[in-house]
Amino acid sequence: MTEHTTVNSIRKIVIAGGGTSGWLAAAAISKVLGKNLDITLIESPEIGRIGVGEATIPTLRVFHKLLGINERELMAHVQGTFKLGIEFSNWANKGDRYFHSFGLIGKDCWACQFQHFWLAGKKYGIDVPFGDYCPESKAARLEKCSGENDGVNYAYHLDATLYADFLKNFSIKHGAKHVEGHIEKVIVSPENGFIKSLLLKDGREIEGDLFLDCTGFRAMLIDGALNTPWVPYGHYLPCDSAIALQTELVRAPRPYTQSIAHDFGWQWRIPLQHRAGNGMVYSSRHVSDDEAMSTLLKNLEGRPVTEPRVIKYKTGRRMKAWNKNCIAVGLTASFIEPLESTSIHLAMSAIYRLMRYFPQNEIVMSNVDEFNKQSAEEIDRARNFVILHYHATQRDDTEFWRYCKNMEIPEALARRVNLFKDTAAIALEEKELFLNDSWVQVMMGQGIAPSAYHPIVDVMDEKELKNFLGYLKTSVSEKVSAMPSHQDLINQYCKAVAPV
Repeated sequence: MTEHTTVNSIRKIVIAGGGTSGWLAAAAISKVLGKNLDITLIESPEIGRIGVGEATIPTLRVFHKLLGINERELMAHVQGTFKLGIEFSNWANKGDRYFHSFGLIGKDCWACQFQHFWLAGKKYGIDVPFGDYCPESKAARLEKCSGENDGVNYAYHLDATLYADFLKNFSIKHGAKHVEGHIEKVIVSPENGFIKSLLLKDGREIEGDLFLDCTGFRAMLIDGALNTPWVPYGHYLPCDSAIALQTELVRAPRPYTQSIAHDFGWQWRIPLQHRAGNGMVYSSRHVSDDEAMSTLLKNLEGRPVTEPRVIKYKTGRRMKAWNKNCIAVGLTASFIEPLESTSIHLAMSAIYRLMRYFPQNEIVMSNVDEFNKQSAEEIDRARNFVILHYHATQRDDTEFWRYCKNMEIPEALARRVNLFKDTAAIALEEKELFLNDSWVQVMMGQGIAPSAYHPIVDVMDEKELKNFLGYLKTSVSEKVSAMPSHQDLINQYCKAVAPV
């Protein structure tokens, strides 16, 4: 059944909350649809931005291209560095290490992906690390990097506060209005339960046709006013707390994020041009805030330059990301956890989706239902990829890791793991965020070893396979040897002006 609302024309867009997701929404909507819309973003100067996530994934670059954002200017403004992937330490076993790169690995054929050729090579004694067939992986180990003109797939490390400021200036330039004020009350229409306006502390009332809730974990509109339920992920993702702080840089920035597992969670290191972001993600059921803090402080590379902040969170997603005339974006809509840097991507993806399903004259339920279905599927699939890191572990040295190793996992993830174990294949759904090579690198890195590979590979004899693998390895080595160091690339391309 199609239910039409009484909203006849969607002209006034009100974005509640600044921060990364609010300004991402303002930037995209003002640039792409702004000529026909009146866009207002309300930001409270009293509420600090969480700004923990400073690592991104490569999809953000596509978003920037759509908006016509100049990468050099952006990188210099946000004190950015390049990110070729993530190094995981102590996840499968204490003392081990593997790399999840953003690049394509080797070469596929029509019937199977490259991991099948690599596995076949082992029977002929070819013992070359999987990452040596990937320029991004090899470059990261050597701390080299090059830009997109060389076909390298990278993301950014950025200062989240400076990034929101960059997007704010961009949005205002494209016609978005910025209102400073504290939202005191959400006024809901008694006729249809839609949000009518937002009342600010100083008495101003901001009316709108469509509201974007970017108020973070507070979820003032989608939850506070519309009581939209939260689907919790806590059973699968036991971490519920994070501590974030910044330190001085003590070395040249690495072109990757570090994720170091501890007895009760994991620690991140994210290098920027002027400082390093650090944090500890942990399960409060398995460790106290004080012990987590003390472990983090003992494992820093540089002197802290900010006070540590403890952030409590609940993993999960809204049952409906779009309810009535309100759309949740960013932390209001979902939070998986910082591992694999999905937060900015999911905010961006919700904004893309809104622009694809933007209502013309009125909000129709078929549109809303499709938006919600796609949102839920995307977030659940990204969640499954993150669960894999915790569950596929040999660690049983602490209560936390024993829980992760033995917990029940979603059926879709269990099927994917079993298929890979039995056949080395990854069967992807349509429009997944993490693709074949991401799943293969994490599965093998976490110790899942396939027992077979695709028979088509055996059409190649030993000599052909050795030549094929040898050629790929050499071409990766040649490409990487021509790259500048990560620090040189930053100096030449996007060196920031030193902060005052």
